[in-house]
Amino acid sequence: MLIGRAEELAALSGALDRAAAGSAGVVLVSGDAGVGKTHLVSALTRAARDRGCAVLVGQCAELGESMPYLPLTDALWAAAGAPEGDDVRAALGARPVLRGLLPDGEGGPGAGSELGQQQLFGAVLGLLGELGDERPVLLVLEDLHWADRSTRHLLTFLSRVLQRERVCLVGTYRSDDLHRRHPLRPVVAELLRLPNVTGVEVRPFRPIETAEYLAELSRGSAPVTAEAVDRVHRRSEGNPFYAAELYSTGLDGGTAELPSGLADLLLSRVERLSDDGQRVVRVAAVAGRRVDDELVRRVSGLDEAAVGEALREVVSHQLLVPSGTGYMFRHALLREAVYADLLPGERTRLHADFARLLDGARESAAELAHHSLAAHDLPAAFAASVRAGGDAIRLGAPAEAFEHYERALELWEAVPDPEAAAGTDRVRLSLTAARASARAGEIRRAAHRLRRLLDVADPADVPLGSVIREHLATHMLDLDELEEARVMAREAVTMLPADPPTADLAWALATYARTLLYLDPDGEMPALAEKAAESARAAGTPGAEAALLVTLGMYRESREADSGVAELFARARDLADAAGDSPQAALRARFQYARTKFDRGDLVGAAAAADEGVRFGLDNGVEWSMYGIAIRTLRYLVHYTAGNWAEAGRIADGFPLQVVRPHEAQISSYALFVEVAQGRPVVDERLRWIAPLWREDLLANYIARGLAAEHALWRDEPRTALEHVADIADSVYGEGASFIRIAATGLSAHAELAAWARIAGDDEAVRQSAEAADDLMRHVRRSVEFTFDQPRTWLGLEGLAWVARAEAERRRVDGVHDVDLWRKTADLFTYGDPDGGFVYEVARSRWRLAEALAENGDREAAAAEWRKAVETAERLDAKPLLSVLRDLGTRARLDTGRAASARSGPFAALTAREREVLKLVAEGRNNRDIAAALFISPKTASVHVSNILAKLNVTSRTQAAAYAHRQGL
Repeated sequence: MLIGRAEELAALSGALDRAAAGSAGVVLVSGDAGVGKTHLVSALTRAARDRGCAVLVGQCAELGESMPYLPLTDALWAAAGAPEGDDVRAALGARPVLRGLLPDGEGGPGAGSELGQQQLFGAVLGLLGELGDERPVLLVLEDLHWADRSTRHLLTFLSRVLQRERVCLVGTYRSDDLHRRHPLRPVVAELLRLPNVTGVEVRPFRPIETAEYLAELSRGSAPVTAEAVDRVHRRSEGNPFYAAELYSTGLDGGTAELPSGLADLLLSRVERLSDDGQRVVRVAAVAGRRVDDELVRRVSGLDEAAVGEALREVVSHQLLVPSGTGYMFRHALLREAVYADLLPGERTRLHADFARLLDGARESAAELAHHSLAAHDLPAAFAASVRAGGDAIRLGAPAEAFEHYERALELWEAVPDPEAAAGTDRVRLSLTAARASARAGEIRRAAHRLRRLLDVADPADVPLGSVIREHLATHMLDLDELEEARVMAREAVTMLPADPPTADLAWALATYARTLLYLDPDGEMPALAEKAAESARAAGTPGAEAALLVTLGMYRESREADSGVAELFARARDLADAAGDSPQAALRARFQYARTKFDRGDLVGAAAAADEGVRFGLDNGVEWSMYGIAIRTLRYLVHYTAGNWAEAGRIADGFPLQVVRPHEAQISSYALFVEVAQGRPVVDERLRWIAPLWREDLLANYIARGLAAEHALWRDEPRTALEHVADIADSVYGEGASFIRIAATGLSAHAELAAWARIAGDDEAVRQSAEAADDLMRHVRRSVEFTFDQPRTWLGLEGLAWVARAEAERRRVDGVHDVDLWRKTADLFTYGDPDGGFVYEVARSRWRLAEALAENGDREAAAAEWRKAVETAERLDAKPLLSVLRDLGTRARLDTGRAASARSGPFAALTAREREVLKLVAEGRNNRDIAAALFISPKTASVHVSNILAKLNVTSRTQAAAYAHRQGL
């Protein structure tokens, strides 16, 4: 029975209802220890199971940072073992990186790479999304005040990226434990800023609720008296757990003296047990949050019959409750009290017993390190910490790996022969710790440690010194310390002999070549990159060779008319695939391969390459890595450019709206391309979220403010548009090809202001607009010159079209609608395909071309261009463009009596996604193929096919395919 929690349960149920409807949410449940958080959440989980939801429940433990992802492991292990967990088992089966978390897991391929944590996060998101396709998902993470660092990162990640998945995440934590320096405190403060995250505070009982609670506890025995209720409520201060303990131990009467603290209150129940029962409870307290049945039997030192009877007694008193193959404390406070009551020697001996039994168990290095350290067995703690660090890397938990390595380094001087125990020397272990720190995102900390290693490493160990410098150079690049990166990378190269080629030399050269992309005072590129690629081949290091080929391709692309970079990037991709240990290099090559096709107007090839890259990211669990995000946004841009806005919108569904960090603002800003063009209300909300962050991320500033300028133009606010353009002009994006599009937008704003000034007869304002426009055109010309000797190659077809747009807009500032310039602009945006190219920009250019033709008296040609633009605007649902086109049609009296283009009949009843599925059915794809192509589950694909057959009134896939062919699919 749930007492006094109707409001809190309603809030949780409401979040679950919204999740079931496709609006993911996170609820953070807080309250003092014992106030009833678990009881409240248990009511929610029971209701969720009754509704057919997938329910995953995991708990954190008071083991510090030593066991990464413990609540996730707990939740997955329990859900997979449940009778109704077929879907969980199937989802886990497809994700090796998650199987590696389980006690019987072996870890997924590549889990130890620097992208391991990103792989795991992506796999968790994919698992929740897949489960949500079938039924709503409730994921509960309890006792987050004990969460390890990786779990906190996972909580933050899910809270930000879960948007439209049918997932409700509930986390509980003790608010009274969150002292000022508690690591969860800033996480909670940050997450509660997100609109999809709500906080539910579980308050203490009021007197009437305490009375109801005690009445429920006394059911079947003597009724509770008003005096007892009053005493219990006052002494418990409304805390349900305290109240229950007071009542059940008989301390509600006036004759019993209340212990000085809660520990005494809790221990009073333990003291009622037999000696054997108390020993079992003490053993369980040392074990931690839960204890395996076999371990408690062995550590207790009791014979089989005695320990069995003692366990039965403890469980009957509800101090321990069965859980899986072992037991856990009914309340964590009880475990804390028992542990604190142990004598120092007793505690040490019990920890030593656990360490002895755990020694050699593959999956328990972290626990072994914990128990060994508590038992003051420093050599065992040292060795276990080193092993636990390796296990954490395998599980994709680099932050925990760093903590384990740090502990080992702290113990280095205190143990005999540490090199033999660690299997390495101190400098190399420090290097491993630095790598783990970098993989955890602590780049500055990693760089700091590497700088210290430069001072202590043996100068005679040249390969090690080179590796340290190569890693440091990489981090300097990430920190935009380009000159130091170049110097450090050069030192890494010059330290090593050129012959024979080695893997260390190959990677040092690869990093040095990367630095030369940004600073090359001696003109060493591309000769160095070519030589380095040969060295990598000779050393048998395909990953380094792949990285070098990508760098070489990017260099050549900026300077050569026919560089063949697509083939170079394809070679890099194949090499990285063959290496099999560098998904980052493989994804980087895939991104550049797709990007270069996109820049050259090969939208079909770019779409295919981007689709393959996204699929690679999904298959390898790295879709949320840097290049995983980059290729997803590129895939979005390809479909946006090609006019496939339904697909672009589907991709953008995965872009966050509520953003709190710079890289999230960068991803979110891409969604504005379609949203601004369609005039959707969400634009203002998205910009409000991005605005506080665009100063912190230059790319987000460039994309979001550029589109904010377009948004302002559509709303007849040219001065606001120019404010955005000026801000971008003052940034690093104010030079180079990227600024040309922004300059064209600014020129359009000046053209509007000049037109208004002419109407008002304000010659001075016209002159000022012309001067400002000339300044923007100088930016455009410098940008073209900035592209070296091959503007067509470096600018790409889109860049050349934007140059033409800028020139046409500059003439508009003078009041001239130049037919030839606008026709040139429209033609360039087609990329050589009259029915393709940059579909939206072709339509926008045809709008201005129709306007120019009408002004110059060629109404027939104007009407032809106008009709094409209107047809495109209607198909894209580009409302702002359609509005100005209709206005032009009215003003210029252009032909509006064209036939409706919308399809009619059964085809009109199909949704956009069903048309995509029908197209694949017509190609002969089965449900599994359709699922892979559209990144949905086979079951969802089957549902779509059934709906299509019903709507088309056909009985077979063959008939549906024939219908699709008749409709031109």
